[in-house]
Amino acid sequence: MSCYFHYNARLGIETPALEQDWDSYPSDVRVEILFRWEQIRGVIPDRIMKLESVIIRKQNQLDQEDDFITSCRLNSEIADLASIINDLHLWFRINQDLEAKTHH
Repeated sequence: MSCYFHYNARLGIETPALEQDWDSYPSDVRVEILFRWEQIRGVIPDRIMKLESVIIRKQNQLDQEDDFITSCRLNSEIADLASIINDLHLWFRINQDLEAKTHH
């Protein structure tokens, strides 16, 4: 099953790495992929919460920071983390599309 997923270090989760059109996979393989994806998808909210807590910590640091260069670095780090959270939200929603396709 791991051949259908690759670890994405930036996101901190495995993401689907399908090499064929979804409908070309046998139904039993699609079920296995969906089952694995649901397991992965289940950890996304926890991953988002951890990233949000890091953002809050960095924002608190930023509030106290007087050095311009350090402030810029913190802003950049916060933006990067927010981008990861956005991407995780997108991956979290993918399940709805896959489930709809398997029920047709």
